Amino acid sequence: QVQLVESGGGLVEAGNSLTLSCVASRRTLSTYNMVWFRQAPGKEREFVAHITWSADTGYADSVKGRFTVSRDNAKNTVYLRMNSLRPEDTAVYYCAAGTALSSAPSAYASWGQGTQFTVSS
Repeated sequence: QVQLVESGGGLVEAGNSLTLSCVASRRTLSTYNMVWFRQAPGKEREFVAHITWSADTGYADSVKGRFTVSRDNAKNTVYLRMNSLRPEDTAVYYCAAGTALSSAPSAYASWGQGTQFTVSS
């Protein structure tokens, strides 16, 4: 099973940008679909963005046009570039890997531990 570690969280002011990284170990990411989810306090985990093994991307409506997901298979890393951040983007962000493609967290067995960031207004 692939092991994932997210990084890049912290505190950022609204309107600014931040990039999260998700590094894989034990297995190469090149054949996996990669997905970013987030979970705000008191809320369910929700889909943010995905990038397939063939680099097709998809986004939740709430982040479309502001977030960009990318991957570097040579570095076994997936990125989430977040622009024009809003306080409602505050959450713990998780990456997940799978062979299926779904916006449901239950579809994924491999998860990172999450990285927290807070957007201040």
